[in-house]
Amino acid sequence: MTVDRGRRRPAQPTIADVARHAGVAVSTVSYVLSGKRAISAGTRDRVLASIRLLGYHPHAGARALASRRANVIALVLPLRSGIQVPVVMQFATAVVTSARRHDHDVLLLTSDEGPAGLRRIAAGALVDGILVMDVELDDPRVPLLRELDRPSVLIGVPADTAGLTCVDLDFDRAGAVCVQHLAGLGHRRVALLGAPAAVYRRGTGFAHRTRAGVTRAAAGHGVEVVSVPCEEGDADVRRTVVGLLERHPGVTGLVVQNESAVGPALAALAGLGRRVPDDVSVVAICPDQFAVQATPMLTSVPVPAEEIGRQAVSLLMRKLTGEAVPATTLLAPRLTVRHSTADPAGAPR
Repeated sequence: MTVDRGRRRPAQPTIADVARHAGVAVSTVSYVLSGKRAISAGTRDRVLASIRLLGYHPHAGARALASRRANVIALVLPLRSGIQVPVVMQFATAVVTSARRHDHDVLLLTSDEGPAGLRRIAAGALVDGILVMDVELDDPRVPLLRELDRPSVLIGVPADTAGLTCVDLDFDRAGAVCVQHLAGLGHRRVALLGAPAAVYRRGTGFAHRTRAGVTRAAAGHGVEVVSVPCEEGDADVRRTVVGLLERHPGVTGLVVQNESAVGPALAALAGLGRRVPDDVSVVAICPDQFAVQATPMLTSVPVPAEEIGRQAVSLLMRKLTGEAVPATTLLAPRLTVRHSTADPAGAPR
C-alpha cells in the first residue's frame, strides 16, 4: 500500500465558498453571521445550511472586527488570604460554562491587580464586559467600574450600589435564617464561627452581612450571640473552638461560615466531649458538598455558586444588548435541615 505523503489537507472553506454554495452574495453571509441586517428566513436558513454542510468557521479576529465585539468577558477572581479556592472554582466553572452558552470565552484576572487590572483590559478592548468577585463594602474598584465604557456585574454587594449591577446570595438573611432555626429549637446562647480575620479587615461584604444578619435575628429572638473570626488550619480552628467554649460555656448552638473550618470544628467539639447535636447544634453556611460530607451531615444554608454564576453571566449579556436589568439581585437563602441540629439538652420541647 502506497501513501501519498505529498497530499495536502483540504483547505478550510471560506466565506466566499459559503456564498457560492448558498447562491448569495458574500455580504449576505456576513449579515447572517453578524445579525447587522434583517435577512429573510428562507435566505438565512439556506446560508446556515451551507455553513453546516461545508464546516465553515468564521475567523474570530475578523468576526470581532466586524461586530466590534471580542466575544470575551473578564472574571476577576479573589485568590488571596482567607479565600477558599474550591468555592471560588465553583463560581468560575459556573461562569465559564454559562459564558460558552452565549458564545463567549472567559479571561481570568486576579483581584490583587485592583483597579489597574480593570483599566488595562478595558483600555485594550480585550473584553466585552467584566464580572467582579470578592466585593468589599467600600471596594476601591467600584468608582472605576462606574466610569468604564464596558458593562460590568458584581458577584457581591458593596455598601453603595448606585450605578452598579450586583448579584449574590442574601447573606444577611442567611445569617438570620440560621439563628431563627436554632432559636426555634430552643437555643438561647449561640455563636458565629466566622471567616478569617483578614476577610473582615478587608470589609468583604458577604462576611459582614452574615454577621449583621446573625446579630439582628438574635436580638429579635432574645438569643445571646457572640461572633468570632476563625483562621484556616486544623490547629487554628481547634484553638478558636476551645477558646470560644471556655469563655462562653453556655453556648449550645454554633453557626459556621467558613468552609475550611467545618470538619476541624466538628473534630474539636468531639475532642472536648461535646456531642453534635446532643450537646451542641451546628448549622453551616456553605456549599452543599461540605455539608453532606460532614459527620454528622450538617443542617445548612447552601451557597448557590452555580446559580449565582449563571445569573451574573445572564445579567452581563443582557447589558451588552442594551437591555435594562435590576440593580441588585439577591437570592433567597434556603435552609436544609439534616442531622446536626436538635433541641438543646434539658430545654423544654
